[in-house]
Amino acid sequence: MSDAINKCSAQETAACCCVDVGTVMDNTDCTASYSQVFTNQQQAQQALMTLTDKARAVESDPCDINSSINPVDGGFQLDVDFIFCCQAETLIFQLGLR
Repeated sequence: MSDAINKCSAQETAACCCVDVGTVMDNTDCTASYSQVFTNQQQAQQALMTLTDKARAVESDPCDINSSINPVDGGFQLDVDFIFCCQAETLIFQLGLR
């Protein structure tokens, strides 16, 4: 599964997907958004379950997960927002998907 997580606002080095040491984490970016089209609804639901498990493994307080699976040309689009209690958890989740 290729991931389509939106990049956080932290400055990343393209060569290694590392966060710049000088990045300030001020808890203003606590949402990771994912969007991808799958061939069928079962694949989209499986991806949602896998992503949910990964989010639950990172969270300290319950992560708010808002998702939808909708039919589109070519398959089913999964859209998910993972809202963590702090930016560090968001970053750990995003890096864990790479």
